[in-house]
Amino acid sequence: MILQLTALIKVFGGLSLLAIGGGNALIPDMQRVVVDQYHWLTAREFLDLFAITRATPGPGSTIVLLIGQKVAGLPGAFIGALAMFVPSSLLVFILSCLWHRTRHSKSIKVIENTLGPIAIGLIFASAMVLIEATEHHFLAWAITLFATVVLAITEMNPMIILAAGAGISLAISLL
Repeated sequence: MILQLTALIKVFGGLSLLAIGGGNALIPDMQRVVVDQYHWLTAREFLDLFAITRATPGPGSTIVLLIGQKVAGLPGAFIGALAMFVPSSLLVFILSCLWHRTRHSKSIKVIENTLGPIAIGLIFASAMVLIEATEHHFLAWAITLFATVVLAITEMNPMIILAAGAGISLAISLL
């Protein structure tokens, strides 16, 4: 079990420091490492865990708790969470102290203007990884498109869209 816990620290500690744009920006790398490199989960299991963390309250990065639990039980969940949240929290604290001292600097403005587009790109990459992991049949694509359009043009609660998608899938599977 020590080897699994060490691997969890290595994986999530490293990913933690790359979380520019939040936890969603890490999904492609996390999926690659967890599914392709370590084979802790299948692509479908990863997608299912991702969906669970989106349907529950809290930050999306809590997927590391579920991955850690799958790999090494309750200690894995605990170690995965610590590895994911402690390094990035310390980095944010240190950088925010520096930012407050230099916030009027031209260099800081350039960095701020650059990080926004990078974060958006990382989030789009996350979406592409998740789309590739889904089942590729018409219903899945239709629900994905519907959810994307509704969420982009309205302020509807995502839980309503989630329930609607699940209801439609269930209804069609019963036919």
